[in-house]
This record gives sequence, structure tokens and C-alpha cells, in this order.
Amino acid sequence: MKFPYLRRSYQTKRPVNEILFEAMPQTVILAFVAMFLASLLGIFFGVIAAIKQHSWFDNALLSISVLGISVPSYLSAILLGYFFGIVLHDYTGLEQTGGLFITDDFGNEMLSLKNLILPSLALGSRPIGIIFQLTRTSMLEVMSQDYIRTAKAKGLAFGRILYKHALRNALNPVVTAISGWFAGLLAGAFFVEVIFDIKGLGFVAVDSLLKFDFPVTMGAVLYTALIFVVINILVDIIYAVLDPRISVSSK
Repeated sequence: MKFPYLRRSYQTKRPVNEILFEAMPQTVILAFVAMFLASLLGIFFGVIAAIKQHSWFDNALLSISVLGISVPSYLSAILLGYFFGIVLHDYTGLEQTGGLFITDDFGNEMLSLKNLILPSLALGSRPIGIIFQLTRTSMLEVMSQDYIRTAKAKGLAFGRILYKHALRNALNPVVTAISGWFAGLLAGAFFVEVIFDIKGLGFVAVDSLLKFDFPVTMGAVLYTALIFVVINILVDIIYAVLDPRISVSSK
């Protein structure tokens, strides 16, 4: 979808839609990978912490999650970029700066997974802590319900109880957090992209703002809002899949 009234950039005289379409894939890929890592790690460790409630492992994960929530994404980006991209570069092979797309020897553009690691971890550090705590709390609440005790009394395998009866019912508040945090990731990507020199929507928006290129700035905001609306629609559909009590209706 293109917005027809964004006109042209004051600086480059190029159409704003063209500039933003070139930048959008990097921001979308970065946000999705960061959210995927945050969801995967947060849910996984949240379930384990709920199973091992009050153990040293549970307490350690809780402490780490609080630290992750407290540190903003731009600070995480600076620390990760400095330590793993500069200080430990000889061991990690990672760079502090570098676009998500690189050109091979034949002139073809390809996604650089190496350049995606640090930005996605920096952007996903706070959501990991939030999703972990929500998953842990929701799992503890679900595991204390009567139907879980009934399933245990019937002799069902613990893995089946955990996956089929507990986890699916515990995921609704987690999905809500994921959808809400995706907007936060798009906003946080502005700083992360500048720090890691990724030419995405955030980088373009900040650069255009500093240059008073207002058509590009307004276009970046509109495109970000459009992505957020689309994500919320997808989340509503996921609700219907996870919870049979919810149905998608056109009425």
C-alpha cells in the first residue's frame, strides 16, 4: 500500500513512498526476528520457571528478567555492540555496524544473519523479560485450576497436560503482550537502527528529522502506524485459533 500524498523528499527530491519502501524490509525483518526470539525464549523459560517454582533456577530467571525489563533498548544496543562487536570481535566475528542486506560477488542482495544477531537481541531484550514473567504467572494460575488436577487424577502424561491443557490456555495474555510490544519494538527500532547503522524506517525517520525533511518523517510515521494496525488484526485472528471461545466474525 502506498500513500499518494506524501510528495517528494526535500533533500533528495525522490518520492517519499520510494524511499520508505526501500527502508521498510529492514525494519520489518528486524522487528519480527526480535519478537520471535523474545516470544520463543520468554515462553520457553517462563514455562520452565513455572514448573520449577521457588527453585534457584526460577529465582535466577526472575532476577534476569527484571534486569532485562529495566534496561532500555538503546542502552542494550550500545552495550551489546561495544562488547560483542568491538571488544570481543575477534572471538564472535560480529560487527557493531552493518546493514541487514549485503551484496554477494555476483551482485545479488542477500540477508546477512550475522548482522541481524546483535540488533535483534538488543531490541528483544525487554520483551523477553515481559513475556517470561507473563508466561510464568499465567502458567502458575492455569496449573492450579480444577481441570488440571482432574487431568492429573486421570493419569494423563505430564507433558500432555502441560501442552494440551495448560499452555494453550495460558497463552492468551502472552499473545496480548506480544501484540502490544510489537509497537514498542517499532519505536525502539528507531534507536537500534541508528546505533547499528541499519537503513530501516527508524534510521530514515531520525535522519530526515535531523535534516528537517518533514515529508519523509511524516511518511515514516504513517507506515509504522500501518504496520501496527496490520499486526493487531493478525493478533485478533490468532486469538480465535488459540481460544475456541473466540470467533472471528464479519458482523
